[in-house]
Amino acid sequence: MRKVGNTVIAGVTVGALACGAWLLGDGTGTGPPPQPAAAEARAQGDDGRKAVPALPPSPPDRVRIPAIGVSAPLTGLGLTAGGSLDVPPAENDNLAGWYEAGTTPGETGTAIVAGHVDNAEGPAVFYRLGALRRGARIEVDRRDGGVAVFTVDRVEVYDAKEFPDEKVYGAASRPELRVITCGGGYERGTGYKGNVVVFAHLTGDLR
Repeated sequence: MRKVGNTVIAGVTVGALACGAWLLGDGTGTGPPPQPAAAEARAQGDDGRKAVPALPPSPPDRVRIPAIGVSAPLTGLGLTAGGSLDVPPAENDNLAGWYEAGTTPGETGTAIVAGHVDNAEGPAVFYRLGALRRGARIEVDRRDGGVAVFTVDRVEVYDAKEFPDEKVYGAASRPELRVITCGGGYERGTGYKGNVVVFAHLTGDLR
């Protein structure tokens, strides 16, 4: 058994996000998705934005990341048969998901949001996630009518074979958020080599 956020899950490992084998498959001419700059991965601390008190549990309905033009509804996600975090249906290019057996965004612990970087038609919801920078704002609309506001602490990219489960999914003592998509290079036939992961913490509550 292991913990993901505040939830105990059966299995040896959760591992990297399950990625498809697309790379902007329709040949639209759009280049590969941006990858995090080394400086964003090295950034530590909270950039002066203090954490705020945790919110009560409430399912999320939408995620917005203004800096990269994201405004997407959220659907519940589980785990694949192989134990990795699942992803939303690939045919919907503007749909993200949250790990619904774990922490809800805004409550104490590590909440998980994930989505595709592309699909067979071209760029998808988190195509530009790797371009996000420290200090950027992420807003999550909650079903209780509130908006949990998170500030990005750092953005990293990991090879799937060396994915740091505990660092990404491990329990936290304050409200934190991880936003995950595919990245880390691409191989035809097998797909993306790893994942881009955004680390953020709660800094606001809009009512």
